[in-house]
Amino acid sequence: MISLYGIYNLNKMEDCFETLISSYLDSKVGIVEHFVSEELAQHLINRLFELKEQNLLKAAGIGNAAKLTQNSAIRSDAIYWLDRANNNEHENAFLDQVDAFVSYLNRSCYTGITGYEFHFALFDKGSFYRKHLDQFQDNSSRQFSMITYLNENWQPEDGGELCIYDGDVAQKVTPTNRKTVFFKSNELVHEVLETHKPRLGVTGWLRRY
Repeated sequence: MISLYGIYNLNKMEDCFETLISSYLDSKVGIVEHFVSEELAQHLINRLFELKEQNLLKAAGIGNAAKLTQNSAIRSDAIYWLDRANNNEHENAFLDQVDAFVSYLNRSCYTGITGYEFHFALFDKGSFYRKHLDQFQDNSSRQFSMITYLNENWQPEDGGELCIYDGDVAQKVTPTNRKTVFFKSNELVHEVLETHKPRLGVTGWLRRY
C-alpha cells in the first residue's frame, strides 16, 4: 500500500478515491481537493524545483513515438518523467498512491487499467498548452487523464486554469495545491490557459495495453 506519504489512513484514502470517481461519473470530470498529503505535496514541489536547477526538465513534445515534435506555439511546458528506476522516494510515494487508486478503480469500476505513465510538468510564466485530446490517433492505450497540482497560494489572477470542453460547455479548473482532476483521455478536448507565474503539477495517463 502507501509506503511513505499516503493520505491519512486507508478509509480516508478510499473516500478520496470515491470522490474522484463519483464526481467523474456525475460530470465527466472527476475532481478531489486533497489527493496527496501536504507532506508529500511539499516534497514533490521541492523535487520539481531540484530537477529544474539541475537542468533535467526538458521541453515537452507533441505526438507519439516517431511522430514526436516540439512546437512552442502549441505547448510550452517542460517535463520530467517519473520512474521507479529514478530511486527517488517521493516520486515512488506518489506512484504508490497511483497504484492504490488504480487498484480501487479496477475493483469498483472494472476499468481494466494495466499501467500508467506520469511526468512532472512546469509551466513557467507565460506558458500554455493549446486545445488537444490526450489519446493519440494511432494508439488508444491511454484511457484516463489524471493531473495533480502542486501550487501553493494560487490566486485567480495567476491564470493557468485547465479549461475542459464538453460540446459548447467550458469548465475551468483552478490548479490549486493537492487538487487532482480525472477524465477520459479520448472524450474531452482541453487546454491549459496562459499562466502568469510558474505552475507546477504531475500529469499522467492510466493505460490499458
